[in-house]
Amino acid sequence: MRILLVDDEAELTDPLTRLLSREGYNVDTAYDGTKGNQLAQSDNYDLLILDWMLPGKTGLEICQELRRQGKTTPVLFLTAKDTLDDRVEGLDAGADDYLVKPFELRELLARVRALLRRSTTPTQEATTEKLIVADLELDRENQVAYRQGRVIELSEKESQLLQYFMENTGQLLTHAQIMEYLWSEDEQPSSNVIAALIRLLRRKIEVTGEMQLIYTVYGKGYRFGIST
Repeated sequence: MRILLVDDEAELTDPLTRLLSREGYNVDTAYDGTKGNQLAQSDNYDLLILDWMLPGKTGLEICQELRRQGKTTPVLFLTAKDTLDDRVEGLDAGADDYLVKPFELRELLARVRALLRRSTTPTQEATTEKLIVADLELDRENQVAYRQGRVIELSEKESQLLQYFMENTGQLLTHAQIMEYLWSEDEQPSSNVIAALIRLLRRKIEVTGEMQLIYTVYGKGYRFGIST
């Protein structure tokens, strides 16, 4: 497995490179965004680990550029930014996971294993079946939703979450249930990640003038569907 690690802090990057190499990964390293972007464009990596703030080009810009080109290489952000808005921005840019500095090395390795496993495991049930609730339609295979003539492009996590909601319309889904559905046991994202993902999904499927579909049940979780 090939990993690209881009971070301008040598005191962090060098030990991480050695750690990942000892785990059997083939690691390339860049210390600025310009070089990191050049390497990322080669499309020869199974995972990109990007620092958010980099000289030359930020990790956020690298990720956005890759996603605009249709490249789906998993991206893990390493960053000191830990507010809800920061998480939303990172997920919206196309990141697959987000790790806040400082972090435990074993947590980093768990995230790396989970992302690599997910990207290399073939889809168990390829289907073109569509889910429809009210005026919202989800094409699961292509990660696209449609509402009132709008085409809504979704990230992998957004599509998975929307599918979970639509398959359980009207039911209360707790934070723990959503966490278990979206992430494996090896992954332990903070509770803020769910809130960020919900906020991002709402922005896409509930624009001004459209009926609300995602309802917050305070202190418990969320309910999806038409309010009665």
